[in-house]
Amino acid sequence: MAKTAPIIYPRVEQRLRTMGEQIKLSRLRRELTASLVAERAGITRTTLSRIEKGSPSVSIGAYAAVLAAIGGLDKDLLLVAADDEVGRTFQDLGLLTKKRGRTK
Repeated sequence: MAKTAPIIYPRVEQRLRTMGEQIKLSRLRRELTASLVAERAGITRTTLSRIEKGSPSVSIGAYAAVLAAIGGLDKDLLLVAADDEVGRTFQDLGLLTKKRGRTK
């Protein structure tokens, strides 16, 4: 069975490119070589290069490994969806909860 590529919206592609640039700048500010970061993260230099370019085909696990290898930046992953305003609004309105039937 062939894999299907996920749909990546233009704004998401731009955010990935920005994140990749920020990862590269963080690595350079710390004066870490690409080889060292790739080795620490357990990935190839090619994968690191793709991350620094913001490739959407690289797994989020590889991005997280690089953030950790650079120096503890992976803690910021906890901020993803931390304040889900839309989800909370739906929850408050009761739109996402299904009512269960009575059990006998």
